[in-house]
Amino acid sequence: MPNTATEPAPSAERHYFEQLAQGRFVIPQCQACARHHFYPRVVCPHCGSDALRWVEPSGRGEVYSTTVVRSKGGDYTVCLVDLDEGPRLMSRVVDMPVDDVAIGLRVRARIDEVDGAPLLVFVGLTGESA
Repeated sequence: MPNTATEPAPSAERHYFEQLAQGRFVIPQCQACARHHFYPRVVCPHCGSDALRWVEPSGRGEVYSTTVVRSKGGDYTVCLVDLDEGPRLMSRVVDMPVDDVAIGLRVRARIDEVDGAPLLVFVGLTGESA
């Protein structure tokens, strides 16, 4: 069950990144229709209500789509992940070979620091299937 945090800040994007910098992954949930959404906005994209609250999602989800970016600095994934709470977001799956990241892979969110800034990434959950 998600935990209630604070009311949405005037800048939903700023609030999201401030919370991420403090080690908390939060997303808006509409109090009118109960749906979660991502990317953070000040009104619900599903019903138009501005009655939002910030909640900590489970952080678990499933890879919906994935691709591998091949570069001199090292290969990495770019994935669309469907959170168990409903929203789809773009991120990376880390700590496993890029060729092992596949559609349907169960993942868990983690906050890493990259170039001095927080970044939401996902790690594979071995043994769990969709």
